[in-house]
Amino acid sequence: MPQVVRSRNGALRGPSPVPPLPHRFRSLADRESVEVLHRAARVLVASLPALTDRLVEALYAQEPAYRAAIDSDRAEVWQEVHHSLRHNVGSLIQPREFRESAHRTSRWIGEIRAEQGVPLDAVLHAFRMGGAMVWQDLVDETARRDPDDIRLLVHVAADVWNFVDEHCGVVADAYRQAERRLSWRRENRQRLMVAALLDGTARIADLAEAAEMLGLPEQGRYAVLAVAEGRRSGAGPADAGVARHGPGSAARTPVVLPAAHPGAAALWHPGPDAEFAILPLTGPPGELRELAAALDVAAGTRAGIGSAVEGLAALGDARRLAETALRACPATGGTVLLDEHLPDALVVSSPALAGALADRVLGPLDRLDPADRDVIVETLTAWLDADGSAQRAGARLYCHRNTVLNRLRRFEQLTGRCLTRPRDAVEVSLALAARRLLGT
Repeated sequence: MPQVVRSRNGALRGPSPVPPLPHRFRSLADRESVEVLHRAARVLVASLPALTDRLVEALYAQEPAYRAAIDSDRAEVWQEVHHSLRHNVGSLIQPREFRESAHRTSRWIGEIRAEQGVPLDAVLHAFRMGGAMVWQDLVDETARRDPDDIRLLVHVAADVWNFVDEHCGVVADAYRQAERRLSWRRENRQRLMVAALLDGTARIADLAEAAEMLGLPEQGRYAVLAVAEGRRSGAGPADAGVARHGPGSAARTPVVLPAAHPGAAALWHPGPDAEFAILPLTGPPGELRELAAALDVAAGTRAGIGSAVEGLAALGDARRLAETALRACPATGGTVLLDEHLPDALVVSSPALAGALADRVLGPLDRLDPADRDVIVETLTAWLDADGSAQRAGARLYCHRNTVLNRLRRFEQLTGRCLTRPRDAVEVSLALAARRLLGT
């Protein structure tokens, strides 16, 4: 019979009744054997306190999962075991009257055991211990009253044990349902906590709880990875929701973190325009650079890694830095580590100003034929990438260095800029980044 370990307030409520599981055995009971069963069961009802004492002692000795609850409040456990036995032994005498309440009790036990984290195997073992003790007492009482009636009691043995198995099934079903609900609540709580941390809305008082719940140090070093789909030629805006959603998700994973890196234990969280991963950092200052280089990024995927921050409280800042890095990614995909692309980050952080700068610096080129304009822009970009070397720029463009110099002079004539003047060179570089990243 079931055993209950729960507060008295909890014992007053219970779930709705469930239909019994079908009997798997053909009953051999006749009227005479049923009368023998009822007579012995009535004696058990009258001696329930003693039966409860023995069952609590047996639970304490044989089922370690129940031991802590008994040590904590033996009187409370005793009352609840007594309540359970009363319903189940009563079901042997008056099945119609006690059937519904017995099922409610068994289902309730399964639910609260799941809430308490008692293993299901331990719960079922406790039920069968109670069933075995009740059956033995039925046999002993029948033997004491009239030993010849034991042969009649054997006819109802299958029914009694079928009753025990039926309630074990009810308990197991309720336990698993409660376990699923608890798992969903726990996962939902974690999602809400991660969302609050990334939004920067988590309360300082909740950080210790968040650290324990997520298995992260409250004062550790972190960075955030942002992932979204890129745009291919002729494609529309980037689609959201492309990164890993967590264990068991069917979504494809366009970014794979290196297994040997501490950041591989990232916590992923879906956002409206991108997916975010909280990356725990434990290595040297160059750890983020190594992580960015080792990322396995699927074709057409953009990945941005923000700068490192200190503590869970700063994860909101880390997310915003990761979003900035993501905006600095090429539209067709790639990985950007914010610390190595700060000029691009400045451009995407203020699109309106960056667009105005691009129009002011490069606007005169828009009066040219598009093909002519593109050649000058390509040459200018190659020259800047080559650290101002016309020789290396010509090698990249498959043309003579003098051709490069001629195109640069033409740019200077059209725009009034001087590429040997540091300030003009900085403005030209930022204007090209704005055109490339913002499409201005």
